[in-house]
Amino acid sequence: MIKIANAPCSWGVLEFDLEGKAATYDQVLDEIRDTGYEGSELGDWGFMPVVPSELKSELEKRNLSMVGAFVPVFLKDKSKHAAGAEAAVKTAKLMADAGYKDAFIVLADENGTIKERTENAGRITPEMSLSDAEWKIFAEGANLVAAEVKKSTGLRTVFHHHCAGYVETPAEIDKLLEYTDPLLVGLVLDMGHYMFGGGDPLSALKNHYGRIWHIHFKDCHPEIADQSRNEGWDYFKSVGSGVFCELGKGAVDFPAIVKELRDQEYSGWIVVEQDVLPGMGNPEICAGRNRNYLKSLSL
Repeated sequence: MIKIANAPCSWGVLEFDLEGKAATYDQVLDEIRDTGYEGSELGDWGFMPVVPSELKSELEKRNLSMVGAFVPVFLKDKSKHAAGAEAAVKTAKLMADAGYKDAFIVLADENGTIKERTENAGRITPEMSLSDAEWKIFAEGANLVAAEVKKSTGLRTVFHHHCAGYVETPAEIDKLLEYTDPLLVGLVLDMGHYMFGGGDPLSALKNHYGRIWHIHFKDCHPEIADQSRNEGWDYFKSVGSGVFCELGKGAVDFPAIVKELRDQEYSGWIVVEQDVLPGMGNPEICAGRNRNYLKSLSL
C-alpha cells in the first residue's frame, strides 16, 4: 500500500543557508498532519528532536511516521567519506532507535557548493560531469556510507539525484547506478529534479525498476525551467522563482507515473516536496492543495 508523506523542505527548511526564517518543527509537523499526510522526513540534523524517545513522542502524538533523512556528503573528495559515513550513521541511529526501522538515509551530493554545477543547474553538459576516475571515488563513498548505515542500524540508503550537484542528468544517474552496489545503494526518484535535469521521470521509473526504493513527488514548471535555461539563472534563482511548483501545475505526468507505480506494485512511501522558501507563499495551503491533487489520483 502506498503511503503519502511530506517533508520539511516544503516549509522552507532546506540544507542551504538561505534568507528568511523557516518554520519550526512543531509547526511543520502540525501542518503535515492537518493537511492529510501520514509521515515526514527528518530535515537537517537538529531541526527535530535528536533524542530518540522525544522524536518518537512528537511524531506519535500526531499519528505520523518518520520516512527518511537527507544527508549530504561531498563524495567526490575521498577525504570526506569517513565523516560523511559517521554523519549518516548518527542520523540513521536516531531514526532506528526511535523505532523507524524502515526509514531511509537519503544520501546526496553536497549540492549547491560547486560553482559550475550551481550556476548551470538545469543545463548541465557532458564536460561538466565527473571523470571515470572521479566516478569510482564518488561511488566508493556512496557504497561506504550505505554499508556503514546498514551494518550499524539495518537501515537502507537511497541516493537522491539533485540539480546543483554532481548527479543531476539522466546520464549521470545511469553512471551512479552503474558504479554503486545494487545491494547497498538504491535510488530515490525525484520527479521534479529528474525533469529539470533534462529527463523524463516516467522513463526513469521504467528503466530503473528494481533500483528505485523510494519516491519523491515534485513537479517542474516548464516555462520557468525554460526561462532559467534561456537567461542563465543559477539553481537558487530557479528555486526562488518557483521552478518546483505545485503538483499538477507543471510538466510531470503524474497520472501516468501513478499508473506505472501501481503496475509495478510499488508499496513504499511517496514524499511530496515543494520548496516553498520563506516569502514565496503559504506552505500549509500549498501542502493541502498538493494532497488534494494526489487524492484526485486516488492516492
